[in-house]
Amino acid sequence: MADGIEARRVNSSVQEKGAGSTSGSITTNGADSNAPIAPAGNSDQLQRRLTNRHLQLIAIGGSIGTGLFVSIGTGLQRGGPASLFLAYTIYSCMLGLVNNGMAEMCVYMPVTGSFIRMAGKWVDEAFGFMAGWNFFLYEAFLIPFEIAALNLVITFWRDDVPAVAVCLICIALYGALNVVAVRYFGEAEFWLSSGKLLLIVMVFCFTFVTMVGGNPQNDAYGFRNWMVVSAFKEYIGQGDTGRFQGFLAAVYSAGFTVVGPEYISMIAGEAMRPRIYLKQAFKTVYWRFAFFFIGGALACSIVLRSDNKKLENAGTGTADGSPYVIAMEVMGVRVLPHIINALLCTSIFSAGNAYTYCAMRSLYGLALDGQAPAIFKKCMSNGIPIYAFAATMIFPFLSLLQVSNNTAQVVTWLQSLTQAAQIMNYTIMCITYICFHRACVAQGFDRTSLPYYGYFQPYCAYVGAVFMTLVVTSFGYTTFLPGRWDTLTFFSYYTMIFVGILTYTTWKILHKTKIVKPHEADLIWDKPIIDAYEAQFTTEPTRFRDDIRKIFGMLKGNKSTDSERQETAEQRQGEK
Repeated sequence: MADGIEARRVNSSVQEKGAGSTSGSITTNGADSNAPIAPAGNSDQLQRRLTNRHLQLIAIGGSIGTGLFVSIGTGLQRGGPASLFLAYTIYSCMLGLVNNGMAEMCVYMPVTGSFIRMAGKWVDEAFGFMAGWNFFLYEAFLIPFEIAALNLVITFWRDDVPAVAVCLICIALYGALNVVAVRYFGEAEFWLSSGKLLLIVMVFCFTFVTMVGGNPQNDAYGFRNWMVVSAFKEYIGQGDTGRFQGFLAAVYSAGFTVVGPEYISMIAGEAMRPRIYLKQAFKTVYWRFAFFFIGGALACSIVLRSDNKKLENAGTGTADGSPYVIAMEVMGVRVLPHIINALLCTSIFSAGNAYTYCAMRSLYGLALDGQAPAIFKKCMSNGIPIYAFAATMIFPFLSLLQVSNNTAQVVTWLQSLTQAAQIMNYTIMCITYICFHRACVAQGFDRTSLPYYGYFQPYCAYVGAVFMTLVVTSFGYTTFLPGRWDTLTFFSYYTMIFVGILTYTTWKILHKTKIVKPHEADLIWDKPIIDAYEAQFTTEPTRFRDDIRKIFGMLKGNKSTDSERQETAEQRQGEK
C-alpha cells in the first residue's frame, strides 16, 4: 500500500510540473484555441506524429489482409457454413477479452514497444525477451507471406507476370513508405485502409443484393447454401468426430484471420494524445470484430456453397480462391470480380506495409531494453530507427522463395509458421495483464482512475490465456493422426513454440532473471513523461470527423487540428 501511495504522490507531482510548464513552444494558456504543441512525449527518439484519423483507420483496417478475403475460404470448405460462423464468433469474443486487458495497459502506459516491453517490466525480463523476439519474427515473416499472396492474386488476370518483379516492386515500396517520417506511413495507411473499408462494404452489399434475388439468375437463394450441404461438415473423421474436426479447422482459420490489438499497441509510442486517441482506437476493435470478422464469416457462408471445388484454391496456387470472386463467377457477374480483385491487391499490400512498420518498432523496442544489439536504437532525425529498418527489410526477400518453389507452398509454410507466433502474442498479453493487475492490487493502485478501465478483470485475462493456449498447442494436431505425419508440416506448426521456449530459457539462465513480484513492479516507468506530454494540450482533442472534413476543405472557421498545431510548434522551434 505504501508503494502505491508513493507512486500516486510522484505522479501527481509530475503532472503539476507538466501542466505548469512554459518552456519551448509549449503553451498552457487555454485562451488560445490554436496554441502550438510540441511533438515530445517519449523517453526515446520516436516522434508522436500519428493523428486521430491515422489511428482510427489503422485500428479499423490496418491488419486486414489476405485472411478475411481469401484464407477464410479454407474454413468454409473444411467446416461448413455453421462451423465457420460459430468459430469466428467464438474466436472474436475471445480476442475481445484479450483486447480488454491490452487496452487498459496500453492507454495507461503508451510506450514504444508496448506489450513486449511491458512483459519484461511486469512479468519477467526473460519473458519480455521471448515476447519481443516472438513478435518481431511473427511480423517479419508475415511480410513475405503477403508479398507471395499478392503475387497469387495478380495471376487472376494473367499468370505470366514475373514473380521476381512483383516481389522487388513490393519490397521497394515498403522500403520507401517506412524510411520516411511516420506521418507519411500514417497517411499511406489511412488511404489504403479506406480502400479496405470500401472492399468490405462492396462484398457485404454484393452478398445481400444477390441473396434477395439481385443476380443474373434472379435467384433469391437466401440461406440455401447452409442447407444444400451440411451446415457442420465432416473433416478428416466421420460422424460427430468429423464434424468437430471441421469446427476446429474453422477455429484455426479464425486464428489466422481475426487480429487487431497488437497492431494498435505498436503505434502507441508514435500516437498523438495517446490517452484519448488510443482509447478511441481500442474501443473500435469490438465493433470491428463484430462487423468485419463475424459479419465476414456470415457473408462468406451465405454467398457460396462449402463444397465448391475452387475453394481449394484458398490454400493453393491460384488467385480465384476468394469465396466472393468464386461466387461472382458462379453467378455470371462480370466486371465486379476485377474491381474486387484490384481492391484485394491494395488490401494485401497494406497489410504487408503494416507488418513492416510493426517489425521495425518491435526490434527497436527490444534494443531499448538491451535485448537486441544497441545499434538498432539508432534513429534518423525524422524518428525512424534506421538500422532496425535495414534489418527488417531483409525478410521481404524471403518472398523470392516462390521463384524456385510452388508459390502456394511458400504461402502455406509462412502462414503456418506465423500463426503459432500470432496466437502466442495473445497468450503473452493475457499473462502480462494478469501480472499488471496483481501489481495494481498489491500496490493499492486504483484501476478505476485509469484512462481506460477494463471490466470483469482479471477474469477476462484468465479465460483469454487458457483459450489461446489451447488453440496454439492443438492447431497442429492433425500431424499426430494415424497416417498423416509429415516432419516439415510438424515444424511449420510448432517451430515458433520451440523458439519461444528456447529464447525464454536462454535469457533466464544467462541473466538469472526472476519473476517480478507484484509489490516491486514498476507502475511508474514512463508515466511522468507521458503525463507531462498530455498536459501540454489545452484544447479539445481533434474529432475524427473534423480531421476528415479538413482533408476535403469542409472544416469551417479558423479551427486547427492537432497535426497543424504541432507543425506550427516545430516551425517556431526552427526559427529560434
